[in-house]
Amino acid sequence: MLTKRIIPCLDVTLDKEGGSVVKGVEFVNLREAGDPVELAKRYNEQRADELVFLDIMASHKGRKTMIDVIERTSDEVFIPLTVGGGIREIEDIDAILRAGADKVSINTSAIKNPKFIEESSDVFGSQCIVVAIDCKRNFSDEGKNYIYVNGEKCWYEVVIYGGRKRMGIDAIWWAEEVQRLGAGEILLTSMNADGTKNGFDIPITRTISERVKIPVIASGGAGTLEHFYEGFKEGKADACLAASIFHFGEYTVGEVKEYLQEKGIPVRT
Repeated sequence: MLTKRIIPCLDVTLDKEGGSVVKGVEFVNLREAGDPVELAKRYNEQRADELVFLDIMASHKGRKTMIDVIERTSDEVFIPLTVGGGIREIEDIDAILRAGADKVSINTSAIKNPKFIEESSDVFGSQCIVVAIDCKRNFSDEGKNYIYVNGEKCWYEVVIYGGRKRMGIDAIWWAEEVQRLGAGEILLTSMNADGTKNGFDIPITRTISERVKIPVIASGGAGTLEHFYEGFKEGKADACLAASIFHFGEYTVGEVKEYLQEKGIPVRT
């Protein structure tokens, strides 16, 4: 059985020199968590399997991703690094990989131009291309694929610009489509769960994990050790991503892995 991955996520803004890591609830009410390079070094020491850096304001503000932060991090950190935010062209991916990233995460640009997934996968290989899918429950009758959540029928709608804009796209359909177009992995965030510490959104995580063959990273909602177990066991995720519980010292990556080992989930120690 393949080992499951634990991935700290660093949401970065460039509002001050050198950048800062922030965390909010459902993508709003952000509070500062520290310096991105220093946090990355901490997770490297804790034996995280990978790191994800998301420049959360790049697409919204129409600017490029934080090359300087990536270069400084890659000098200090020696685990795989995925970087997302503001990636719109093949040249952007090339610059990020040259700066030291191992993979890129694309979201808004993939929605606006699905062929970008295919083009980037052809150039750099599917193993480099992660498509981030941010989604939110919708209880209207406009969806393609419905799930029952707490007894209510809903579908999950894709959102972009950090959740600021609904796209009218069914998340399950989109997950299958990005796989077809050549994505090597999906980073799935439920806005309904993000930052709540109430657990991963199991219904959508499990459904997409069952519908695609590429790895799915569960994101949004981790608050306890049990939530990671649920993400793997019930959500069938290949990796679990978390932010605030690591940033603010509630748990270390090592503590999560030790708990999962005791529960029979294979992890790399």
